[in-house]
Amino acid sequence: MSELSVSYRWLNDDGPAFGAPGLEPRWTSSRKDTVGTAYSASSRVWYTMSHGTLNELYYPTIDRPQTRDMELLFTDGETFVHEEKRDLEYSFEYVDGDALAVKMVAQEAGGRYKVTKTIVSNPHFSSVLMHVKVEGDAKLLARMKCYALLAPHLDGGGAGNSARSVDVAGKRCLLAWKNGTSLALGADCGFTRSSCGYVGSSDGYQDLFDDMKMTWQFGLALNGNIAVMGEIDLEKNKEFTLAIAFGDGDHAALSGLGQSLATPFENHLQRFLLQWSRAASPEKLAEAATDGGTLMRISHNVLLTHEDKTYSGAFIASASIPWGATKGDSDLGGYHLVWTRDMVQTATALLACGRTETALRALVYLASSQRADGSFAQNFWINGTPYWQGIQLDEVAFPIILAWRLWKLNGLGNFDVFPFVERAAAFLVKYAPVTQQERWEETAGYSPSTLATVIAGLVCAADIARAHGSMELGGFLEVYADWIESHLDEWTTTNDGVLLPEVKRHYMRVKPPCPGEPFHDASVPVGCFRIANRGPEERSIFEAREVIDGGFLELVRYGIRRADDPLIVDSLKVVDHCLKYETPNGVCWRRYNHDGYGQKKDGGPYDGWGQGRAWPLLSGERAHYELAVGGDAKSLVTAIERFSSKGGMLPEQVWDEADLPSEGMYFGQSAGSAQPLVWAHSEYLKLLRSLVDGKVFDRISVVEERYAVAKEKRRFQNQHEIYSLGRQITRMKAGYTLRIVDGGHFRVVYSLDNWATVNEATATMVGAAGSYVDIPTTKPGMIVFTLCWPGEGQPEHWLGRNVEITVTA
Repeated sequence: MSELSVSYRWLNDDGPAFGAPGLEPRWTSSRKDTVGTAYSASSRVWYTMSHGTLNELYYPTIDRPQTRDMELLFTDGETFVHEEKRDLEYSFEYVDGDALAVKMVAQEAGGRYKVTKTIVSNPHFSSVLMHVKVEGDAKLLARMKCYALLAPHLDGGGAGNSARSVDVAGKRCLLAWKNGTSLALGADCGFTRSSCGYVGSSDGYQDLFDDMKMTWQFGLALNGNIAVMGEIDLEKNKEFTLAIAFGDGDHAALSGLGQSLATPFENHLQRFLLQWSRAASPEKLAEAATDGGTLMRISHNVLLTHEDKTYSGAFIASASIPWGATKGDSDLGGYHLVWTRDMVQTATALLACGRTETALRALVYLASSQRADGSFAQNFWINGTPYWQGIQLDEVAFPIILAWRLWKLNGLGNFDVFPFVERAAAFLVKYAPVTQQERWEETAGYSPSTLATVIAGLVCAADIARAHGSMELGGFLEVYADWIESHLDEWTTTNDGVLLPEVKRHYMRVKPPCPGEPFHDASVPVGCFRIANRGPEERSIFEAREVIDGGFLELVRYGIRRADDPLIVDSLKVVDHCLKYETPNGVCWRRYNHDGYGQKKDGGPYDGWGQGRAWPLLSGERAHYELAVGGDAKSLVTAIERFSSKGGMLPEQVWDEADLPSEGMYFGQSAGSAQPLVWAHSEYLKLLRSLVDGKVFDRISVVEERYAVAKEKRRFQNQHEIYSLGRQITRMKAGYTLRIVDGGHFRVVYSLDNWATVNEATATMVGAAGSYVDIPTTKPGMIVFTLCWPGEGQPEHWLGRNVEITVTA
C-alpha cells in the first residue's frame, strides 16, 4: 500500500472494492484527435485525445504511458446516464493555431445541455488540466451530476495498479500508484464523492449504468486493473477544472495536483499559448499548402511534441499503440519507441522547417545511442534499451545522411561527427548489400529502398571522411557505394514480371538472399520469401517477382537514379496497377501487394494478420517523385491534408474500401493503426518545403552529381568486384579488380595460374571500416587465394581452405 504522510487523511468510505483483480487490461483507440504537451521542458507530461476524451497520458518520458483514458459521465440519477464518447456529439478545435491546446464542445442529442472542455498540460508541472463548463436547462442541471472516470495504467501497464480516496487540504481527491509512480486526480471544487474499483466489476462505470446513480463509494482498490471516479455536483459547480498530476511518489503527485489547481485555469492556458508561440511555425511553407497552412502548423507542432524532455533529441514514432483497444500489457512498445528511420525523417523535416538546432539535438542523441559496432537497434526505448533486435541497414545509413546535411548547413556546432559516421559506415560495409530487414521491417534481402539509403549514406560518409583528412577511407567508401550501385538493377529487378503483362522488367519489393548469402531462409524455395502477416488460411510464400512496393522511388529522391529513368517509369506502372487506390479524399497507395499489416477485410482490428491498407505518407513520396519528374504534386498535397483527422492528425493507414459504419471504417479516413504517424507529418512538411524550393528537399547533391547523370557523363566507372567472408562471390568479369575486404588486418596469398606463381599482399587498413586487398585481372581464368590473420601474440590464423573465383570474358 502507498505510504502517505500523516498530514493526509485516508477516506475509507465503504471500505475496499470487490472483484479483484478486474478484467484483463487493454489499451485504447490509437486514432488520436490530437497529441499535446507544454513547450516547456519542466512539464514532463503528454496527453492524447480521441473520441472526445483523454486517452493515454505519458510521464515522465514520452515512451511511458500512464493511463488508459479519462472520460466524463453525466446522469440525472433517474432517466439517463450519458457517456461522452458514445452519447454526445462533439466538435473539435484548437484554441490557437500555433499550439495544441484543445477546445471541444459536446452536445447532448436532445439539446438539453452542452459541455465545453478546454485541455492543456500545466506549463510548469507534470499535470494535465481540463476546464469544464456545463450549460443547459437549469432544472436539469440542478439534479445532474458529472463524474470523472479515469483508468490508471501506471508504469506502462493496467495490471497491478492501486488507488484510494484521500482528503488533501480539506478536498477529496483520488490517488493511484504503482512501482514508484503516482497519479493524483482532483478538481478545484473538490469531489463531493469518490470511489475506487476494479474494471468490469466494481468500477464507477458499472455502478452508474446499473441504476443511474452512484451507489458505491469504495475507498480502496489494490493490485489490479482499476478505475477511479470522482463526482462533481453540477448544481453548485457548472464550471470547474480537473487536474491529473503525476509524480515519483505520492507526495509529489498530490502536491503537484494542489499546485496546478491553485492557479486559475485561464492563467495556465495563456502561459501554455505564450510558450508555444516561441516555436514559430515556418509560415513560408504555407505557400505550398492547399488548406491555408493549417495542417502545416499542426504537423510542425506534432513533430516538436514527440521529442522527449529528459532525453533531449529523442523523438518517438507515435504517441499511440496501433489497435490499442485489442492490446494488453504484453504489448509494451506500441509506437512510442525510437526508430532511427522515423527519427531521421522527423529531424530532416525539422531542417526543412528551419530548426537546425533541434535536428542537431536529434543527431547528438543518435550518436549517443549508437552501438559499439556502429549499428543501431531496430527500435529502442528512449533510454537506449533495445526493444526489437532486427538489423536494418537503412536505419544505420540514415543518421549518416542527417550528419552530412547538418555539416553542409554549418549546423554541427562543436560536435565532431567523424567517429560516429566512420563507425556507422563500417557497419554498412560489413553487411551491405544484404539487409536482414528492409524498411517494412519484415524481409531479408536486396531491397531497392534500403540500398538507396545505403549508397547515399556511404557517399555522404566518404565526403565527410575526406573533409577530415581521411582520403583513403573516403575512396574506399566510394568504391563500395559504386559497386553496390553498379549491381543495383541486377540485384533488385525481375526480367519476367507477372504483375502487369505489358511490363516484364521492374523493381521488386525485395530479392531474397540466395543459399550461402547472409540471412538466407532455407525453409522456403530459392527466390521466394515468406510474408509473415498473412491470414491463417492465406498463402504466405511468394516469388520475389510477385511482390512490388514503391520503395525504389528512394533512388530518385536521394539522387541515385533520374526521375525519367525507363526502369523507374515502368516500375511505377506496376505499382499503380497493384497498389494505387482512389479514395473520396484523394489518391493513396498500399505498401506492397499481399501485405497483411492492416485492418481486416471485415473491418476488424489487425491481430497478427489482416489486410494492408493505403498509407498517406506514400502519397507524399509519390508527390516528391511527381515534383522531380515535372508532374502534378499539388493534388497529392490536398489528398494528404484531407486524410488528416478533425484534429489534423495524419494516420499511418486509411480505410481504402467502401464504408463499414458498423466498424467505424469510412473510405479515405483513418483505419485503426497508429494516428498520428510522425513520419507522415514529416513527409508532408518536407513536401511543402520541396514545392516552395521547386526541388526535392531530400536530394543529396554529392549523390546526385555522382549517379543521376547519363552514364557517358559520369566521372567514374566501377571496376571492382568485392569479396568478403560474409558474402562470397564465385565469378567476376576480366578487366575488373577483385577487392577482398575484412573487418581486421590480414594478408592474402593468391595465384592467377593455378599456383605456378604464388603472390602475396598485405591488406591496407582503412580505420573502423577494416582493410582490403586489390587483385587486378586482365583476362579470363581463375583466381585462387587463401587468407591469413595475425595472431596478436598467438600463432597466426589461416582460413584453412582455398577460395576459387572464376574470371569470365
